Amino acid sequence: MIALICGKIAYRGISSIVVDVSGVGYRVFIPISTFYELPEAGETVTLHVHTSVKQDAINLFGFYTVQERDLFQLMISVSGIGPKIAMNIISGIAVRDLLQAISRGDLGKLVGIPGVGRKMAERLVLELREKVVKKMTAEQIPVADDRQQAGEMIKEDVLSALINLGYKNNVAKDAVDKVIQASKEDLTLDELLKKTLKILAG
Repeated sequence: MIALICGKIAYRGISSIVVDVSGVGYRVFIPISTFYELPEAGETVTLHVHTSVKQDAINLFGFYTVQERDLFQLMISVSGIGPKIAMNIISGIAVRDLLQAISRGDLGKLVGIPGVGRKMAERLVLELREKVVKKMTAEQIPVADDRQQAGEMIKEDVLSALINLGYKNNVAKDAVDKVIQASKEDLTLDELLKKTLKILAG
């Protein structure tokens, strides 16, 4: 199983490259984020690799960072998501943003990624949320080190919960803003959610 590849770039394309390792050329599929980090053709590159073995083919998927590769491997473990879709997702959003969206259950953010529909976004959150939170480092998880930042995080969590319940994003956002503006004190997540649901039900 190939986990790392190092060699000269014999061919440099947007979706794949050929890496010359001691005279043997390996075709490696890459996301856009990795393409932007590549050196020019003829120069040496090191990529973290996921090897996909099938009956009719052995494909290599290369990533500039271990984090990208690990996230790719997590995504292809989700039902209905194959390597091609996982590569498209990583190409369509920064790793940090994707990790945060999954950990928060932010369906609106996930659906905004090209090729990701609501059902796929729901599967990503359902099957990966716990795994993603465990893998995220303290640097990747936004720290609520002041009241404003904590309030923004609570607001985003409530919006995600309301969207999960079927409310449209703009309707939910307007209701949440009304509750926040009317409140004289900082609200907990439960308090903000309950008061917002009361407005939406009224």
